[in-house]
Amino acid sequence: MNADTLISKIKAHPDYAQVGMILCHNGVVRGTSRDGRPVSGLRVAVDIERLAQVLAEHRGLPGIVDIQVEIAGDRDLTVGDDVMMLVVAGDVRENVIDVLTRTLNAIKTTVTAKTEFFV
Repeated sequence: MNADTLISKIKAHPDYAQVGMILCHNGVVRGTSRDGRPVSGLRVAVDIERLAQVLAEHRGLPGIVDIQVEIAGDRDLTVGDDVMMLVVAGDVRENVIDVLTRTLNAIKTTVTAKTEFFV
């Protein structure tokens, strides 16, 4: 997973001249679950069709030029591994920050399902 690769795709977008901000999220495997139990790793299942729908919906929001995402799905990940890289590009920070948050939440709640492996 490489933010530079995703940013390069955004910079190649025909409307890139409208971009005033690029914001990145890099999710990694934590050593503990949300409830504090030690974790050795996790696996993420990805609904590819739903992901395409979420991206299409959020790319159409005001001020957004492009959204790129990569998710490490269907393989075992260990603590410290990258889980998801999400990059949102748009006109002004209010739009970009809002859409990154909305897109991230939609992916986490409707696109992916994780299984944690406990120590």
